[in-house]
Amino acid sequence: MNDLSFIKGIVPPILTPIDKNELIDEAKLRAQVDFVIEGGVHGILAFGSNGEFYMVEDDEYERGLKIILDQAKGRVPVYLGIGAISTKKCIRLAQMGLEAGAQAISLLPPMFISPNETELTTHLVSVAKSVSDLPVLLYNNPGRTHYGLSQDLIYKLCHEVENIVGMKDSSGDMTQTAEFIRRNRDVNFKVLGGKDTLVYGALLHGAVGAVCTTANFVPKLVTNIYEKAMKGDLAGALQDQFLLNPIRLGMDKASFPVGTKDMANLAGRNAGDPYLPNFSTSKPELLAGMKAQLTANPYD
Repeated sequence: MNDLSFIKGIVPPILTPIDKNELIDEAKLRAQVDFVIEGGVHGILAFGSNGEFYMVEDDEYERGLKIILDQAKGRVPVYLGIGAISTKKCIRLAQMGLEAGAQAISLLPPMFISPNETELTTHLVSVAKSVSDLPVLLYNNPGRTHYGLSQDLIYKLCHEVENIVGMKDSSGDMTQTAEFIRRNRDVNFKVLGGKDTLVYGALLHGAVGAVCTTANFVPKLVTNIYEKAMKGDLAGALQDQFLLNPIRLGMDKASFPVGTKDMANLAGRNAGDPYLPNFSTSKPELLAGMKAQLTANPYD
């Protein structure tokens, strides 16, 4: 592959603002792109889990990606998240992303179904080879897919498929994250942490960065963890991690994935509502609890 040094730092799975007809609100999306870039992020993930990818029709998928790419204007790399169940659809979206100009794709294993390792391998390899010139990051999220990517499978794929160059690990298991890093150092496999509360830990184990939903509304705080760690200010990085943790944990008071837009709205981002059937949180005591975490922890 060509230079992969851009795969690093803090990458928000950018939220997807929508209007009353559940079409992407272009003005709000463009404003969100500018906000996170000005907050210091090192990339943007279009249609990640907290970008509600599973709700978006194909035409809106392409439209949203093109809006993000156009607004980013090369200031940061743009990754395209793909998490369809069928191999055919994943290939179609990956090829669309390549043609639109995405710098890489993030590929989630199929949800709902339970593929065996042969089926899963065939799926992941087929999608990666359909865009052989585009870097592919695998996405380990057993909490949502209900199965994980094994150490042996990751080792096999990154050693045999040239454009499978990294992964996001949202297992929340630091031993898993560390082993994904340790076992694949010989091919410079790039591991991104996937838990906002474990950015510091992932970086200290050798992760190149993290995908963090909180960077949608407190980007400076999240990017400070990375920047300070890279400069060797581990005490400062840990302090910022401890400031971030209660904010991220406060999101758990809302249903998934409502917390990201709730927190963004509370932080003044005017993110709007989630796609139906989810609703924005309306219980005053829950909103008060989330707002208290934003107020108690500096994030400017």
